[in-house]
Amino acid sequence: MMSKKNKLSKNEIYLTSSVFGFLLGLLFFIFFSPNYYLSEDPVELNIKSGSTFSSVLDSLQNKGIIRNKTFVNIAAFLLGADKNIKAGKYIIPNGLSYIDLITLLTKGSPNRQKLITIPEGIWQHKLAELLRKELNLDSAKIMKLSYDRDFLFSMGITAKTAEGYLLPDTYFLFEETNEKEILRKLKSEMDKIFEADSVIQALSKTRFNKHQILTLASIIEGESNIIDEFKIIAGVYHNRLKRGMLLQADPTIQYLKRNSKNYNRVLYKDLEIKSPYNTYIYAGLPPSPINNPGRDAVLAAIFPEENNYLYLVADGTGGHKFSETLSEHNKNVQEYRRWRSAQK
Repeated sequence: MMSKKNKLSKNEIYLTSSVFGFLLGLLFFIFFSPNYYLSEDPVELNIKSGSTFSSVLDSLQNKGIIRNKTFVNIAAFLLGADKNIKAGKYIIPNGLSYIDLITLLTKGSPNRQKLITIPEGIWQHKLAELLRKELNLDSAKIMKLSYDRDFLFSMGITAKTAEGYLLPDTYFLFEETNEKEILRKLKSEMDKIFEADSVIQALSKTRFNKHQILTLASIIEGESNIIDEFKIIAGVYHNRLKRGMLLQADPTIQYLKRNSKNYNRVLYKDLEIKSPYNTYIYAGLPPSPINNPGRDAVLAAIFPEENNYLYLVADGTGGHKFSETLSEHNKNVQEYRRWRSAQK
């Protein structure tokens, strides 16, 4: 039988109930009351595939959608939702409670992402066609935007085209994206390469600017599919440029023939095409990149191998032979021609 000493007095019961009621009301206020952000427009939140819940909270706070990560973390824990956030693009309405926000991120219908690989060295019209097939975008609009001066200027491109400034890679891209968003995305990824301290320091010691590096990188990309050769090839072209020699790069001729069926085959008559992109006639780099180079080619152009090579020719196995003298180069050319004749 409970003694009188163990019984709660009426005042104690009222106090306990008040404290419990206050805590319950506080929790209700924290988790269920609306939270407003300052932006007049709905805020967009992109959650990449594989993102941690902690990184999602950081994004929510950085965008001003939430003020306190701890409370949202608690709400997600109570709902068992911290491991069930769906990747995608969300439009976050203003005034959502923490509970409603968690519900949206776990049970909502975000725009889906699609894994897309953009091959290195892709020509702009091929890129536009790939994006049309993969994301149902307007390829004609992509090409028009690629030469639109106002749009290019808005992205920080002073060249006449976006070709060369868009980084090929494998991306998770939102299926509901538009032509401008995708071009800005690819341009932003290319910019990140040039933001590295090592790259900034390297460029400060060279006479090449970003546009010239991308142009050289596009030629390197067009020369070989073997990444291990990129820096060697970059060294060859840096050496030729220093000496004022013609680059004589076949990829620039293939660029001029890109709309023909046999663009890969460079004939003697093609070397006479009158164009500033013809590096067999005009000295120095062509006016602009001839494709969209990948990360490895760009870094090779910035950090070339220090060598004495001035010439390169295909070796028939997918790679190249390099030489320092014209006589040695001519021997390598003859060997390649004999190999090619044997294949026929």
